[in-house]
Amino acid sequence: MEFHLNGFRPGDPRDHRRRSSAPAPQPLPSTTDVLIVGCGPAGLMLATQLAKIGDISVVIIDEKTGPIELGQADGISGRSLEIFQALGFEERVLKEAYFLQAITFWNSDSDAPERLVRRYKKPDGRTVYSQFPHVVLNQARVHDFLLESMARSPSELTPHYGVKLADLQIQTGNPQASHPVLATVTAQIPGADNDSGALSSIQAKYVVGCDGARSTVRQHLGIALEGEAANSSWGVMDLLALTDFPDVRMKSIIQSSHHGNIMIIPREGGHLLRIYVELAKLKEGARLSRDNVSVEQLIDNIKKILSPFTFEVKEIVWWSVYEVGQRLARRFDSRHLAPEEADHPHGFIAGDACHTHSPKAGQGMNISMHDAFNLGWKLAAVLQGRSPPAILHTYTQERRRIAQELIDFDRELAELFSASTGEETSDDAGSPLQQALLRADGYVSGTLNTYATSLLTSQATMDNPPINLQIGKRLSSLVLARLADARPMHLSEALTADGRWRLILFSDDASPAQPTSRLRALASWLADNEASPLLRTQEPTKDIDAVIEVLTVLQAGDEALEFQDFPDLLWPSRGTLKLRDYNKLFCPQSDALHPFDYFGIDRSLGCAVIVRPDQHVAACFALDDTAAIQAFFEHCLLYP
Repeated sequence: MEFHLNGFRPGDPRDHRRRSSAPAPQPLPSTTDVLIVGCGPAGLMLATQLAKIGDISVVIIDEKTGPIELGQADGISGRSLEIFQALGFEERVLKEAYFLQAITFWNSDSDAPERLVRRYKKPDGRTVYSQFPHVVLNQARVHDFLLESMARSPSELTPHYGVKLADLQIQTGNPQASHPVLATVTAQIPGADNDSGALSSIQAKYVVGCDGARSTVRQHLGIALEGEAANSSWGVMDLLALTDFPDVRMKSIIQSSHHGNIMIIPREGGHLLRIYVELAKLKEGARLSRDNVSVEQLIDNIKKILSPFTFEVKEIVWWSVYEVGQRLARRFDSRHLAPEEADHPHGFIAGDACHTHSPKAGQGMNISMHDAFNLGWKLAAVLQGRSPPAILHTYTQERRRIAQELIDFDRELAELFSASTGEETSDDAGSPLQQALLRADGYVSGTLNTYATSLLTSQATMDNPPINLQIGKRLSSLVLARLADARPMHLSEALTADGRWRLILFSDDASPAQPTSRLRALASWLADNEASPLLRTQEPTKDIDAVIEVLTVLQAGDEALEFQDFPDLLWPSRGTLKLRDYNKLFCPQSDALHPFDYFGIDRSLGCAVIVRPDQHVAACFALDDTAAIQAFFEHCLLYP
């Protein structure tokens, strides 16, 4: 899509109406299951996931008076788009976003330092890690999609803006309290002093601080951010400009030998640019702000670095300055406040509230949303009585290690940016910065994160497990054919963010109609045996797949298979009318890579793969190892 041609305009580019007034705010509930503080990417992702899972009351508050309209983050990784697909709006993001297809590196010519020379240009290397590309879109638009998804959920959830957290207490001495979190909030009066407004209280079962680097929730939980701020500083601008720099519509790193460095990120709409501008080193103890850096200074630096190319600013949409620093919380939950008899936390932090870093790695918004996607389904499972509270311990275990990896990567990147001289390198490998950026493609895609062994990931597995079904990693996707209608579709399209576990059965080489079929035997055990986790979790009024959904990937093509060959469990009757579900059986496409070859599965044996509600592989067992399947779910599910 092309937009911003006649100037920047926030919001939906397809909406040409005049801005209407915001809906009247709803009164704050006095009790809720989950209180979310902060309407940034982490808070809105968490609220959206809980709203979609349903049967959970949620209150989300923010001291801002309304949603943001511009600025802040913009990079969206392949993994984030996979999550957006699970939530149902990835196509809208892709429709508006700018696709990062190439990256270029420029520096000063050693023979004529006043000239810039393109040293390297390559296609974006992250496309091999996900079915989705790495794209760029204003964080405000991501917020819009999350807000819309929340509003269209059964709970019709909307945030309470203009509400500030004033105090937070967790009743640690009474483990039997149904709502141990007590939050005191102030509702702001429009146009009045920020400290005005009446105090009110909200009691909650859990509170999650998604309220940024200066998190009030984190402070009340007694959790400190640890680390040191570096002494380098950067400016960032979103603008519309006229320039003859040839790579202005590609991600470009420009390193000048005399004037510092900039990074250009093309933005959505075909005209908007984001430019990161290196500023002078800060003196020890100094702080940077918009008060001591002017927009004219940033533009002047850009022009000097890009010279002899011209650069004429037409409109400044947004700008800010920041210091490069890396800080990390020791833990992401309040378990240290819980009495021994309770032994599980009721307070959590996510996103910038627990890790801060520079924005140049393009990971801030992504990692924040991934934090929330990890936590949301776990909170829902505990609140619905489907899982023991002990699974909440895995949030800090899993996400803090990911945050530490981000901090380490960002520190290396920030040091390389600041240390670069912009001079020509003597070999074909490129500068250390260039090498680091190219080496990090897999990491930046967000698809390589692996969770360690826990209640939710089991290293106990079958003999000779499939090489491309690594325990703890998100399940990689490939195109299959849906058996019912031969429609090509990615396997990930079936993994919607509805809080359910998936048991994906890859068939053995026997016909599913034959008694020797391991697939048929497992399906019979799941449908009829009293030890089956499907039967043990089924509620009288719910479908058999309400907690664990069974999907099947077959070896043969659709021309060799008929639905009557399969046990009922693999295409069950569901819903109030008990209609057949034709969306659970898949087979290879005749002209595509065979799924068993893709994952490295032994065709004679097949396997059973357990996938968590956040799409990470939890376990992989032989089709006839019912004892292992039973034991795994006994650890992480509660049975009525």
